[in-house]
Amino acid sequence: MENRKEKRGIEITRQYFDFLDQHIEDVVNGQSPAFMELNQIARELAVSHTHLTDTIQKEKGNHPCHFYDARIIEKAKHLLMYTNTSAAQVAMILTYDPANFSKFFKKWTGQTPGGFRKANKKKIS
Repeated sequence: MENRKEKRGIEITRQYFDFLDQHIEDVVNGQSPAFMELNQIARELAVSHTHLTDTIQKEKGNHPCHFYDARIIEKAKHLLMYTNTSAAQVAMILTYDPANFSKFFKKWTGQTPGGFRKANKKKIS
């Protein structure tokens, strides 16, 4: 029984990360109007919010929201480095108010979106 439970935990974790990646792409591409709440994601994965939270925490050591935010930050970094989209527009693409996004980004990276772009911009040919 314990082995089955462990396998299910691994499966839920994989499904969560796969869902996050696809959902973030859907938001960026305009196919989803906003980021889903964690309880909505749990419903999509056919598990309870509590079970999803407990499983991700057990399997990965952090709350699911930590990984959700981390994936959003990675997408923002990519957009800032590889596109000419303004930082404010990146915020709006990611459904954030630009001022709040700047605070969120700085909390995670230690830099403003503009500062990050200047330090990391890739040349676009």
